[in-house]
Amino acid sequence: MEITGIVKKLFNIQKFDSGFQKREIVLTTEEPYPQNILVEFIQDKVDLLKNIKPKDKIKIFINIRGREWTNTEGIVRYFNSIQGWKIEHYSTETSNKPPITPSSLSSDDFDDLPF
Repeated sequence: MEITGIVKKLFNIQKFDSGFQKREIVLTTEEPYPQNILVEFIQDKVDLLKNIKPKDKIKIFINIRGREWTNTEGIVRYFNSIQGWKIEHYSTETSNKPPITPSSLSSDDFDDLPF
């Protein structure tokens, strides 16, 4: 699966005593009703976020994970997480050329026509 959107927030890397590390990102989707989606990157995938900045447009390839947890009172709870494993970065650069409009064309632009 994949999610495309604009980076809203990047959190700091969290490192745990066990050696486990993760970093989270919030991506705002571009659709009629935008959603703020929290995606986590774990272990070596944390490095995928080192060149990502807020307001970047990216596509994140994800896996949805679910787990069961039983608390001390014996109540079973279920949790979901979205884990990223690949990122495609869309170009945020804009061209310095002005757009072509009918008024910007002259007769010289048509000299190479074959007829």
